[in-house]
Amino acid sequence: MLENREEELTTVRVQDPRVQNEGSWNSYVDYKIFLHTNSRAFTAKTSCVRRRYREFVWLRRQLQRNAGLVPVPELPGKSAFFVGSTDEFIERRRQGLQHFLERVVQSAVLLSDSRLHLFLQSQLPVPAIEACVQGRGPHSVTEAILHYAMAGPAWGQRGDSDGAGLGPASWDGAVPKQS
Repeated sequence: MLENREEELTTVRVQDPRVQNEGSWNSYVDYKIFLHTNSRAFTAKTSCVRRRYREFVWLRRQLQRNAGLVPVPELPGKSAFFVGSTDEFIERRRQGLQHFLERVVQSAVLLSDSRLHLFLQSQLPVPAIEACVQGRGPHSVTEAILHYAMAGPAWGQRGDSDGAGLGPASWDGAVPKQS
């Protein structure tokens, strides 16, 4: 008897680059990452988060550290001396970030890293991702993703000084009260 297995598909899009704190010395660009999948590897089947380049750099470093001999795709370069317009640079970087994520989600080894799932499916800042993965946060990785998925994008809206808002959940290690 043949099983009717649905092919697992994962679509990841990096889009909608936005300059944050425009005109100030600490301005940066963040990108919307939209993920849609039917893969059993992912807790939430649809997610949408915003991430900035330095968070991608952190993710790549972590994936490389945990992947052993499996090659991790390259990120687009961080060039202070880009020739062309700022818009061209942002678009090239956006394309490079999308290519990076498309290749990452195709690797079973890289997909096994909890940091990748929290990066793609929660708006947690890097320190909170690390705390969660190390068991020092108030939620497990799955709970954190489901909490974000249930609360929607407003839960992790960026609004504090470093652009990585924690939302209403406390990620200082305290366990939230259960009602």
